Amino acid sequence: MLKPTLQLKLGQTLTMTPQLQQAIRLLQLPVLDLSAQIQDALEENIMLEMEDLPDVPKTSADSTAEIEAIRAEDSWQSRSMERIQDGGWNGEGRPINDFADQSGQTLREHLLWQLELENFTPREALIGEALIDAINDDGYLTVDLEEISDFIDDNAEVTPEEVEQTLIKVQTLDPVGIGARSLSECIVLQLNQLERKTPGVELAIRMASDHLAHIGSQEYGEIRRSLRTSEEDFDVALALVKSCNPKPGLAVSPAPAEYVIPDVFVRKIDGKWQVEISASGIPRLSVNQQYAKLLRGSGDHAALRTQLQEARWLVRSLEIRNETLMKVATCIVSRQRDFLEHGDEAMKPLVLRDVAESIGMHESTISRVTTNKYMHTPRGVFEFKYFFSSHLSTVDGEDQSSTSVRAKIRKLIGAENPAKPLSDSKIANLLAEEGINVARRTVAKYREAMKILSSSERKVRKPK
Repeated sequence: MLKPTLQLKLGQTLTMTPQLQQAIRLLQLPVLDLSAQIQDALEENIMLEMEDLPDVPKTSADSTAEIEAIRAEDSWQSRSMERIQDGGWNGEGRPINDFADQSGQTLREHLLWQLELENFTPREALIGEALIDAINDDGYLTVDLEEISDFIDDNAEVTPEEVEQTLIKVQTLDPVGIGARSLSECIVLQLNQLERKTPGVELAIRMASDHLAHIGSQEYGEIRRSLRTSEEDFDVALALVKSCNPKPGLAVSPAPAEYVIPDVFVRKIDGKWQVEISASGIPRLSVNQQYAKLLRGSGDHAALRTQLQEARWLVRSLEIRNETLMKVATCIVSRQRDFLEHGDEAMKPLVLRDVAESIGMHESTISRVTTNKYMHTPRGVFEFKYFFSSHLSTVDGEDQSSTSVRAKIRKLIGAENPAKPLSDSKIANLLAEEGINVARRTVAKYREAMKILSSSERKVRKPK
């Protein structure tokens, strides 16, 4: 029979104080989230007060926020137009972006509005609403048709055939391609809207139906052999497939522009690069000394004493955050001085461990600091993580960063003869002449990451 006994054991445990937990949490927050949290603290804690913010020149903080907002919106519009241009047509041959709602209407509202106007029976409208509820912002149906009945009243006794037929009608709504269950179906729906006499449309439909994976991996020779088509006909059909919009829902509910407020500013003053913590967007806090004095020597007001302690923790945590940001940013600027002077091709290889060892902190802390933190430089606004890249060896033993190699590849392709574009192997050979050892497959990987087409697709053919 077991008997209860007392045992004495020695052990070591790591306990995080509330102050340390708070400092780590604040370290991860981007400027906008941090500002919102500080505002909440100011409203809830009477012991906190906001110091007067120094006047910030219009050309730095405020202008930067406005400029970056405009850049973000312009960048999105450019990418959006590239995706949508010539893609997805209605029966009259107009691009779907002609119908994109400009009033802030959601995709769901846009589809439900059409559901009321189109020739849907009451029963089809009931099923159609359930289908629309299962369509995501990209425009795809996200559940199996068998599950749609779960969204409908059991008393309706909807059959799978009714759901299938109603989906076909929903897929005729604007934007074209809506309600597809796969990328292949989405593209086929858009191609089916083209007139059958459109050159290459039948071949394009076959390619989208059966060979979309091969198109993604650019196995064009395999597709041509399988479809037994000429290179000229293949190119026409491929252009039709690529003109389709892979995310038709975004034509109505576009992704919102992302606004960036830099955490630090980097400027060159008297020939030296200097780092400053941004004062924009983050209130400067301090403890209300008048209230703190009233509590001295008094054992009462336990709630106020708790607020006083929390206020001191928050102020100190913000100081720790700024100190850490400053250390990391200064280290990055010191290592990437050549980039600031000359651009991407001069980027040095840098990993988290390099910074951690330099400033005497753990890699996990550096990872937190570099996530969602932005640096304003004369070359633009960059996330801290942009300055980190892997090492590639060179003939003379000096490491080269992957960012630098990407920039060199982009430069070589930009200067190539359009009639005789550089192959990945040729680019690898040219880099080798500069002393950079890069395999052909690595060049291909970097090229694809930069969304640059292969040499065969970049080739400009002379008109016959």
